[in-house]
Amino acid sequence: MASLNVGGLGEYLREQRRNAQLSLRQLADAAGVSNPYLSQIERGLRKPSAEVLQQVAKALRISAETLYVRAGILDAERDRDEVETRAVILADPTLNERQKQVLLQIYESFRKENGFGGTEDGEVDPVGPEPGTEGSISKGGRPAERPGREAGGDDNGPRRTAG
Repeated sequence: MASLNVGGLGEYLREQRRNAQLSLRQLADAAGVSNPYLSQIERGLRKPSAEVLQQVAKALRISAETLYVRAGILDAERDRDEVETRAVILADPTLNERQKQVLLQIYESFRKENGFGGTEDGEVDPVGPEPGTEGSISKGGRPAERPGREAGGDDNGPRRTAG
């Protein structure tokens, strides 16, 4: 297991807390940890458990995986840039949950297309596209119409009418 860089983790947590415009006390309450304990983590004096990091990540609305990597708990088999990109998408307060998932699906499909996708154990990534839904996503988050078809169903071909 990698050595723990507690100081770097603390600086990162402080930066994320400030970006979220939370006081130390507010974050401690939201994460369910004591104010002094969280302060010690931020100052690099304490080594938090994975459970505490998960609670803090949830309160900050960032990826727990990002904190695990920064804390040295998780060996970064995955590319650090990928983890951080996912964390930024998930933490964006201007996007709703559906939009975040669609963005992550698109991101993962591009990574797979470029030979960087997939999971370590070969299972399908739960954030990836569902079978049969490969294709572009329209502005509204729905699959785009097939080329040559307009939204009204007109494919410029002969049309049968009833009666």
